[in-house]
Amino acid sequence: AKVGKIIIARRGEKAGGASRESILLNASAKLLGTMLQAVATAAAAALLAAPAAQAFYLPGVAPQDFSPGALVKLKVNKLTSHKTQLPYDYYSLPYCKPMHFEFTQENLGEFLTGDRIENSPYTIYMIENTYCNVLCKKKLSGHGALSVRDAIDEEYHHNWIVDNLPAASEVDSEEFITTSYSEGFPVGYKEDGKHYLYNHVTLKLDYHTVREDPALFRVVGFKVEPFSVQHTFKDPDAAWDGTKGDVPPLKTCHVDKVMDYQDPSQRPPQTVKAGETVIYTYDVFWAASSVRWASRWDIYLTMDNAVPNRVHWFSIINSLLIVLFLTVMIAIILIRNLYRDIVRYNAQRDEDGDETGWKLVHTDVFRPPSEFRMLFCVCVGTGAQVIACALLTVLFASVGFLSPANRGSLMVALLLLYALMGSVSGYVSARLFKTFKGKTWQRCTSLTAFLFPGICFVTFLMLNVMMASYHSTGAVPFTSMLSLVGLWLFVSVPLVFLGAFIGYRREPIEFPVRFSVTPRPIPDQPWYLSTYMVLLVGGVLPFGACFVEVFFIMSSLWMGQYYYVFGFLFIVLVILLVTCAETAIVFTYFQLCNEDYRWWWRSFMVPGSTGLYVFLYSCLYFSRLEANLTVTYFLYFCYMVLVSGGITLITGTAGFLACLAFTRKIYSSIKVE
Repeated sequence: AKVGKIIIARRGEKAGGASRESILLNASAKLLGTMLQAVATAAAAALLAAPAAQAFYLPGVAPQDFSPGALVKLKVNKLTSHKTQLPYDYYSLPYCKPMHFEFTQENLGEFLTGDRIENSPYTIYMIENTYCNVLCKKKLSGHGALSVRDAIDEEYHHNWIVDNLPAASEVDSEEFITTSYSEGFPVGYKEDGKHYLYNHVTLKLDYHTVREDPALFRVVGFKVEPFSVQHTFKDPDAAWDGTKGDVPPLKTCHVDKVMDYQDPSQRPPQTVKAGETVIYTYDVFWAASSVRWASRWDIYLTMDNAVPNRVHWFSIINSLLIVLFLTVMIAIILIRNLYRDIVRYNAQRDEDGDETGWKLVHTDVFRPPSEFRMLFCVCVGTGAQVIACALLTVLFASVGFLSPANRGSLMVALLLLYALMGSVSGYVSARLFKTFKGKTWQRCTSLTAFLFPGICFVTFLMLNVMMASYHSTGAVPFTSMLSLVGLWLFVSVPLVFLGAFIGYRREPIEFPVRFSVTPRPIPDQPWYLSTYMVLLVGGVLPFGACFVEVFFIMSSLWMGQYYYVFGFLFIVLVILLVTCAETAIVFTYFQLCNEDYRWWWRSFMVPGSTGLYVFLYSCLYFSRLEANLTVTYFLYFCYMVLVSGGITLITGTAGFLACLAFTRKIYSSIKVE
């Protein structure tokens, strides 16, 4: 910025009329310096946020200590599939059930994500290894066998929990061992057209000794290695009715060691067909670990370093290069083009010629939009609310306040912050509407409070009914639905009206020039400034600044993978807002230079087209799901339309606010008659 001021001062001395030029050019230098400072701040934040992006979090729950031989509960959660996106209750399949069901109390976020955590009949004792434990015997009915086959075809996975730690999957095969930390372990597998059920599991648990008391231990790791075994008794004539009591010894598992992989020809797998008897068994194996309790989530959040941090650093560097490119372009506009324009405008006389370029439309540039003024105010107000909500949520998550150990906490924080930011949307929309000389601010406020949330709620309600028709746990219960409606109607809506009341009592936004009574005609615009062309081009750079993180977020939403690098996400979000602001300024300047003063909606829609690119990318990403149900198409595309709409509001509002500051600055720096 200092270098820019020196250059401007030297040019001003040569050109003459320095008093009027220096005002604008110094203002331009200040604006340029602010943008460069934003880029530098983002780069500095990248360095400062590196520790926050490495799985640092506040656990949110106190560690639970176990003495040797103490009972360690194994809980079961929903069955999930990325193919259908329909979670189901664990006991909807023919599995062994406990004598009495115990449901873990869940928050609103867990209900919205379809979690249903229940107890299980598995018995685990701290640091006590047990092998070939027989759980129960089930005879598959025709419906039960069909349900298991469908679950295997649709790649459903178990989600088990021990001491609030999700189970990782370790699937053994002849070639290699596959370990997954995000999706649990599969129900079974299909081979040569036949379905096989995993009916034996080896529970591999890691423990760490409590430093303060060596007689106590904590669970720091949990893996499940499933096997498919056609169990047989050592005595061919032995029989077991499946009730509790003495179980005849099994020939197909060992009582002194865990089960290991064997060729199916030596130990036949458990087939799935009607009338087949299935015996469920399990092993428990404990191993000491050097991992401390506070770090036990690290391997899940980093996916065992499957995605190195350099990928996210590449994303940030890519985004910073885009911002640098736009900043240089704006520097050229502010220092070179505006300087040339001001020299020409100040040299003109009324008798010498007419005004041209962006100064020519000074009597129309702040004319309110001729179409959909109220809708424009509603969109900007809602966008400001979503921006505030997104920034605060990602900021809290990046410093560790939203722990992955607290399931549903991120969803609860997102909903709560959105409701609390209602005052922001009310204030922004009401004050902008008053600036447009609107009178029916109550109607504008009502639309702000109900339009976007109402669209989201109606869509959510429709999809909830569809999921309920499939008996999926993804269907939110009625009481949770009431909580959601209450949060909207009794928290968000009153805050929107409170913000609107304050905003409408404030003075309207002041503009440096007044607009005339009669709008001037707009000349024909070149093809590259047509609406469709600028919308097509405007969203490319903002999407390019965030597409890497969009991929990981999509994988978290639809593939069940963990995403917890919120430090990186916060940096990318800031860079995205800066990119949208600079993109909108560039296009608005070109538009004003061509004597088209209709910049209000265009400054919103040009960067807002980023949402369109996100939706188009989601259409390409959908092929990864391998969906085969109609309801999955509805779930995916309806939710992605809402997500893309939210991104449009965020990016569009950032672009408009930047253009508003830009136009006020340049027109306040020139003298007009």
